[in-house]
Amino acid sequence: MTRETPAEPGDWAGRTETSTDQISHGLARRIGATLGQPVPPPGAELPELWHWAYFQEPVEAGGLGVDGHPARGGFLPPAEGRQRMWAGGRLAFIQPLVVGEDARRTSTILSVEEKAGRTGALLFVTVQHEYRQLGRVAVREEQDIVYREPSPPRTADPEPLPPAGWSETVVPTSTMLFRYSAVTFNGHRIHYDWPYATAEEGYAGLVVHGPLIATLLVGAFVRAHPSLRPTHFSYRGVRPLIAPTPFEAAGRMTGAGVAQVWAGNAQGAIQRGELRCVQR
Repeated sequence: MTRETPAEPGDWAGRTETSTDQISHGLARRIGATLGQPVPPPGAELPELWHWAYFQEPVEAGGLGVDGHPARGGFLPPAEGRQRMWAGGRLAFIQPLVVGEDARRTSTILSVEEKAGRTGALLFVTVQHEYRQLGRVAVREEQDIVYREPSPPRTADPEPLPPAGWSETVVPTSTMLFRYSAVTFNGHRIHYDWPYATAEEGYAGLVVHGPLIATLLVGAFVRAHPSLRPTHFSYRGVRPLIAPTPFEAAGRMTGAGVAQVWAGNAQGAIQRGELRCVQR
């Protein structure tokens, strides 16, 4: 990892870091319990997006910021005084990660860009992750992170949701949020610290993790189409969801090997995405 601290946020582009981890069966069991899904045994394929629970570098309490994230200005740019959001991303599932085997993640900051939004200045950071196991690339990912100035969160989306070809109802309880924070080693306090989430970041309650919603969307697709294997997934957050508000993890096929997916409820879309797939 580059040690020299850049002077400007844009100068963070090109920085890299590497993390190694074992795709352990023990952690897979905890993810499965959190999601209420079957657990793959050692030697089996790790379900799509479960890899987000791995490669989390532990940071001591003294190295955390007020929001519970690792203090800024290390790998990611500082963006002081702004709130961090996981805004979306794009993934290529090249081959499955295998439970019980060691793996390596190499992360590179592709771009850092300041933009003006409806609610103030936004700093967009795009990070590329490459996951390798058994000498081969398994997953390539681009993750979009947004640092925004404090502002009232969006509570509804006016665009109507399309008719669904499949749907699963999810009730994201505070217990689910706490356990997902635990298995992903995510210290962001908006997911488990109600006083902080409401008084400091202006939410109406505990915020459901964007990655958790995305994982549930892909899982719902796989359960509805067991003969299809996802190869690509792109997604973006539309608005925050406050627990325990129910939502539908839904979607529809829009062409050969292409599906539109979304999380939504009576207040509109929460997250939208597209899946591409092939026959297993």
